[in-house]
Amino acid sequence: MQIANGAWVFFLLTLLWASRTPAQEEVRENVEGNGRLRLRASPLLDGFHFDGKLTEDVWRTAVDSIPDLVTIEPEEGGVPAGRTVVKVLVGQEEIVVGAQCFDNDPKGIVSFSKARDSVLDEEDHLVLVFDTFLDARSGYVFALNPSNARFDAVVVDREEVNSEWDTVWEARTSRDAHGWSAEIRIPILSLGFAKGLTEWGFNVQRRVQRLQETSRWSGASIDYEIYQTSRSGLLTDLPLFDLGKGLSIRASAVGRTRTSGLERHRDNETDLSLDMTQKLGSNLSSALTINTDFAETEVDVRQINLTRFPIFFPEKRSFFLEGVDIFEFGLGLDPEENLLPFFSRRIGLFGLDEEEQVEIPINAGGKINGRVGNTNIGALVANTREVDALQVDPAFTVAVPQTTMGAMRISQNLWQESSVGMIATVGDQLGREGAWLAGVDFTYQTSSFRWNKNLLIGAWGLFNDRADLSGDKSAHGFRIEYPNDLWDVNFSSIHIGNGFDPSLGFVPRNNIHIWDFGLEVSPRPASSWLRQMFLELSGTAYKTADNSEWESYAATVKPLDWLLESGERFDLGLEVEGDRPSEVFEISSDVDVPPGSYEWARYFIGARAAEKRRISGEVRWDFGTYYDGDLSTLTARLTLKPSALLTVEFTGERSKGDVIALIDDYETQGMKLTEKNYTEELYGGRLQLNLTADLQFSSLTQYDTQSRELGTNNKLRWTFDPLGDVFIVYNYNVQQRYDPKLRKATCWEFISSELPVKVQYARRF
Repeated sequence: MQIANGAWVFFLLTLLWASRTPAQEEVRENVEGNGRLRLRASPLLDGFHFDGKLTEDVWRTAVDSIPDLVTIEPEEGGVPAGRTVVKVLVGQEEIVVGAQCFDNDPKGIVSFSKARDSVLDEEDHLVLVFDTFLDARSGYVFALNPSNARFDAVVVDREEVNSEWDTVWEARTSRDAHGWSAEIRIPILSLGFAKGLTEWGFNVQRRVQRLQETSRWSGASIDYEIYQTSRSGLLTDLPLFDLGKGLSIRASAVGRTRTSGLERHRDNETDLSLDMTQKLGSNLSSALTINTDFAETEVDVRQINLTRFPIFFPEKRSFFLEGVDIFEFGLGLDPEENLLPFFSRRIGLFGLDEEEQVEIPINAGGKINGRVGNTNIGALVANTREVDALQVDPAFTVAVPQTTMGAMRISQNLWQESSVGMIATVGDQLGREGAWLAGVDFTYQTSSFRWNKNLLIGAWGLFNDRADLSGDKSAHGFRIEYPNDLWDVNFSSIHIGNGFDPSLGFVPRNNIHIWDFGLEVSPRPASSWLRQMFLELSGTAYKTADNSEWESYAATVKPLDWLLESGERFDLGLEVEGDRPSEVFEISSDVDVPPGSYEWARYFIGARAAEKRRISGEVRWDFGTYYDGDLSTLTARLTLKPSALLTVEFTGERSKGDVIALIDDYETQGMKLTEKNYTEELYGGRLQLNLTADLQFSSLTQYDTQSRELGTNNKLRWTFDPLGDVFIVYNYNVQQRYDPKLRKATCWEFISSELPVKVQYARRF
């Protein structure tokens, strides 16, 4: 353990050094009125030409503009290398934002993506955030790059957004010798907003990737995220927008050919679905979905699971993502670490394994979400179809009854950034009787602690019931966070009873008490080649709730994690873990770990190339002991971006280890312990063909040795109108047959193929 001891010493010495570094200079903003920056909107005149060039007279005569931004990185409070000028035009039914992004080296602009919802963090891009309720808690995010790749999301907490959310909006971009420009048009019907407001929260942020430069209009402090709408400026002089009837109707037609089983049984079907949204005023909306189809939803990215706990996969279906920010509950709740009280994938998806879920048709669903004054409201109900024999896997079917399920969330804004609320769910997809959950939460949040620092304190409690549950059916916890740039500290305590198993929630394990802490120090040394250092010390302990025994623990010390000025990043560290499984569990195919007490230490080292390059990637090596054996895991990614037209990505993961496992003893007709070697591999390939910003083809192919499945998901999306799309999807899956006598995979067997074609179009009234 000499390496481990050295890592701890290095961490503590660097921690002491970081605590002695001078505090960052305060950013002094040029403020007006109530201390917030202001931008006046100009009228949107008839004859406006939407082309991304900002050459019309209406832009030149705009009454106000943001003349430039303020840098956050590499220097807080500095002047950007190139100016960014932003103006806003408003009409009765839409908002248009124009941005001129000057660049003294236009050939150096980093822009590869064109696809909708591309991750733009590692490219040049512009981010707009609207706080349409002026509540300093919620927000809509719109971002785009110089190639017109569009990204939209909703703010779900101080640091994060849900990028699966989509709405209707348009953008155009243009490049010239001075840089690039953009026009963004957002229909009012795409937003919810507080009635009677003539000003909204508004903020702008720009990234110049080759310079690793980030600049912002309001709240230009490294301690704040662009999504913190409490630190946004104000967009003023807004009219009383015309919502019309506030009705949106989207009809979809789907034709599908599905082939399954060794007999290659083929089904052909056509179907119609209908989605309607009705504005109940400007700040509240209702939605109805009938015979819902999610053919266009991308498949989950597979993961190798060498633990005894399920893997969490996020929601991607559009109906359930509307208003997702309102359903957020409890400070610090993480479905991968503790729990999620309402998990919408429990509606309309079923499987014995989270990774291998199949769809249960939804007959109809309804939703209401929005804000009334300082109260946030979200309610959802869905009815799923009865299925006599749902094919969970080739060898297993299950009967699923028709059932109705629902969820409700209400929260009340307190003070400037805090809230108190409740949540409730009812129903069970398997038809189990008496299933419900209820809970309350309180979160105190401020971005003015010690004048300009973030502080969050939260507490919550939950109780659930169902006919088959007994014991302690409650869960509760509290958390304290101090999330800032130099110091990021958190501590939490969570209790989950042995009878806590909500039908519409996600709980990796119950009968547990969890203690968790984290400390990250991130100094920014004055160096020409080193941008920032991250030093991490964190730990989590799981104690059995009904006695004093620990069940598992994990501690991480990361003494080296450096981000270079070039964008490259390197890290290394140590993880110390322990586990006491009470039952046999399968770590790999035909490899069973017996109950017992296990402790181990693992080391990791990783490197990542800057994403601004046409060839980029990352590699990570984890090695050391695992349970009572050894385990070495190598993960790698290679991304090729020869142009904005094409992106190709290859990923791979290989875990090789040995463990003392239980196997059948044919001589004694019992079980015996013996050393077993195992290898698990996961390979993936992704191709993105960006013909235009509105026409893309994507392909995701994956293979893993745990399921022995090879699957490909191919999707063509053509947005022929801002309100209309065509999707052509082809899925194909085969599996290697496993011979238990030879203990290896042999020939390939066909599982299924599917070819859905979906056309959807919406009308707004």
